[in-house]
Amino acid sequence: MKLARPGLMAAVLPLLIGAAEPRLVPDVSQRRIDIIYSFTGAELLLFGAILYPGGRAPTKPPEIAVVLKGPTEAITLREKRKVAGMWVNAASARYRSVPSFYAVASSRPLSQLVDARTAAIYELGLESIQLSPASGALPDDQRRFDQGLVDLKRRRGLYYETVQGVEVSEGVLYRARIAIPARVPVGAFTAETFLIQDGRVVAAAVRAIDIDKSGFERFVAAAAERWSIAYGLVAVAVSLLLGWVAGVAFRRI
Repeated sequence: MKLARPGLMAAVLPLLIGAAEPRLVPDVSQRRIDIIYSFTGAELLLFGAILYPGGRAPTKPPEIAVVLKGPTEAITLREKRKVAGMWVNAASARYRSVPSFYAVASSRPLSQLVDARTAAIYELGLESIQLSPASGALPDDQRRFDQGLVDLKRRRGLYYETVQGVEVSEGVLYRARIAIPARVPVGAFTAETFLIQDGRVVAAAVRAIDIDKSGFERFVAAAAERWSIAYGLVAVAVSLLLGWVAGVAFRRI
């Protein structure tokens, strides 16, 4: 009997190890969300199944975390201070790529599922979002700006966490609901699902979601982007026309 060559074993071993890990089969209720004039928000359902090697679920219930991220954007954050009774811009910080939207739901509090290092690697939680600062501020100042940026996004309803927002049934099926606010940014979103066991992410999967304007809103947004000068002139003309009509109407009353 011939022994397997070391090079062949080295190539096959990772495949055998990967086959012993569980696998996620995720899906979402909507692959595309259209924003029209009457859009007041939506609710996105993220669901799926966990496939275990040999079809046997572990005795310990699995833990799931789902993250919905919006497209990244460059941001300049300015800090205001009161000087001589007036509010002025005192300092600023620039960021190269900040998620325009971030929502995370988990079967248990994230602090009980993963440590800080794992949370930072997979961006699990508001404190672990990679903000990509570009201003070169001092560590204490940068930390203050980071916290201010996350707090600003959270107060606008664009960043949030939902504890125990994932329901796992029979250790195999899971589902989570994430609210989409009315002022959600448009673009390509990603829905990430993580299977966590003993503080370790053992499986992950991603689904893409598009959120875009449709109808008249889409036309207006496209016009503002493609023909900015003409759009501005038309907006000024419409404002003047509406002001003149309102003045005529009030004079007749």
